[in-house]
Amino acid sequence: MLTRSGLSRLALVWLILLLTTRHGNAGEPQWVEVRSPNFSVITDAGERRGRDAALRFEQMRSAFGTLMTKATVSIPVPLQIVAFRNTKEMRQVAPIFRGKPTQLAGLFQGGNDRSFIMLDMSVEDPWTTVFHEYAHQLMNGNMQAETEPWFEEGFAEYFSSIEVDGKEIHIGKVPHDDYLILHQVGMMKVTDLFKVVHYSETYNENGNARTAFYVQSGMLVHYIYDNQLLPKVATYFEARFQKHSSVEDAIQQAFGMSASQFDKALRNYVLEGRYRYYKVPAPAQVAEANYTVKPLTGADAAAALADIHLHSPDYQNKAIEEFEAILKSDANNAAACRGLGYAYLQKQDFTQAAEYFRRASEQDSRDPRVHYYNALLMARQSGFSPRADLPTLMKELETSISLDPKFADSYALLAFAQNTSGDHAKALDTMRKAITIDPRNESYRFNLANIYLANRQPDKAVAILRSLQNTENREMASRVSGVIASIQEFQQQSQLSEQSQHSGQFNNPQLTLRRSETSEASRESENDSDVRPIPGSQTSNWGPPIFLRGTIKSVDCSVEPSAILTLASGAKALKLKIADRQHVILIGADQFSCSWANKKAAVNYRQGDGGDTSVISLELQ
Repeated sequence: MLTRSGLSRLALVWLILLLTTRHGNAGEPQWVEVRSPNFSVITDAGERRGRDAALRFEQMRSAFGTLMTKATVSIPVPLQIVAFRNTKEMRQVAPIFRGKPTQLAGLFQGGNDRSFIMLDMSVEDPWTTVFHEYAHQLMNGNMQAETEPWFEEGFAEYFSSIEVDGKEIHIGKVPHDDYLILHQVGMMKVTDLFKVVHYSETYNENGNARTAFYVQSGMLVHYIYDNQLLPKVATYFEARFQKHSSVEDAIQQAFGMSASQFDKALRNYVLEGRYRYYKVPAPAQVAEANYTVKPLTGADAAAALADIHLHSPDYQNKAIEEFEAILKSDANNAAACRGLGYAYLQKQDFTQAAEYFRRASEQDSRDPRVHYYNALLMARQSGFSPRADLPTLMKELETSISLDPKFADSYALLAFAQNTSGDHAKALDTMRKAITIDPRNESYRFNLANIYLANRQPDKAVAILRSLQNTENREMASRVSGVIASIQEFQQQSQLSEQSQHSGQFNNPQLTLRRSETSEASRESENDSDVRPIPGSQTSNWGPPIFLRGTIKSVDCSVEPSAILTLASGAKALKLKIADRQHVILIGADQFSCSWANKKAAVNYRQGDGGDTSVISLELQ
């Protein structure tokens, strides 16, 4: 007897079999892919609707480039647009809320390796929501400057109102509902609007306050464009993030008026209702004559839907079942092999992931995502340790980049590998390319700072880190502050060490271990073989930082996540404890290695009153 789960799997296989043969049945909708110069749209709503969806996105991209005065515009993550013919199909990918799919006409779903936009082509206007989210992606791919939520959301609201009239694109029309909302719920003070952050209740909790925030942010960006104030906005953000001015002072500096005067000007603008909108001629490359159309097999269409599910927290387990069902009917389906490999990679099942990536590569050697996934698999397997096959890993990434030169993560991972292999100069160049594609990615910028440290350019590293100090990502802000403090402390200790050596004062109590203040560490034998381990932590007070140069003899990583570093200095050997080897400040290396031996190094560490030591920073020389 089949169980309920067995029946479910059987039904799923039967559904996939129907999908793979539906293109041969009269009256059944055919999945097609429409490719425009910059987008891929897959749809079962017919070629005409697929062309319409591609055209809309080309128009928005063009409008963005025109108003932002950029020759080219890009987004940092490959985008797939899926246009469903009806609401029932759209509900297959809708987020789950209280056990049921939410009702929506359009959905944006982000991911590190691929983003998706889904549309319900049976409704009157599926564009507004997804255009709002697409505007965010355009900002991420083209702007590096720090901004605030009011500008982020207002900008997206402004561009989501795009309309098309013949061969013209209209940008900046204010929906009538927005005007009514502001009159019903009231307007926020500009200072309150500017002080909303990403973790504010106003930004995250549904209700009138959140609605007013979005609508008023959109109105404010309208006001800025209509009055040509964009340069003054740049001045405002410079005052906020570089001069650390208050909101009130930054408004005065940038706009030449007080916050209350700004409030009055914005209210008058809204009450007058005289909004401008712009007419932009549709450029030649938007013409549909440049589009290509090809039919998709049912298996390829099913794999695309499974890929959407794989990138959604609500459907990941379902995605694995869907990929497996596709491969039962089409064992060589490249997209299903790739998707299943990525699913296993996310589960840390490296053996299964490697097998499916191999099969995907055999079927389609020109898929940039497969080459990227292969490299990502190798990186996670090895942790970039000395056993990593860096030449093969880097070759996979170079192939991925050659097939998709706009995929930022391939550059970022390649820079990491180059830095690990010792080619720091090339790593700098590659990481800069990743940031050019995705200039607002804070992780990329943090990694660039680490590469500058590896290149012995701490001043440039600190400059980048300081630009990240105001991030609303609290974990990132904490890491940045810690690294800056450690770099400065390391530099100060290095200078003191150099001064003492030049003056002949080699026993500076700030720089060497003082026997009267140590327990186990100070009683170590004069030879390396007699060094004893550090006792368990009994420290309540830590002494000042101590700087020491020497040679790493060995690294003991037997206790997670710590490490014991045996450092020989002169005739002595010390065992120095690193509490968390993944977060110790490294200079001259991109990642900690448990296999280091016979390497020249310099350390900053503290000595505790319980006999413990704690490494602050480690520089390989």
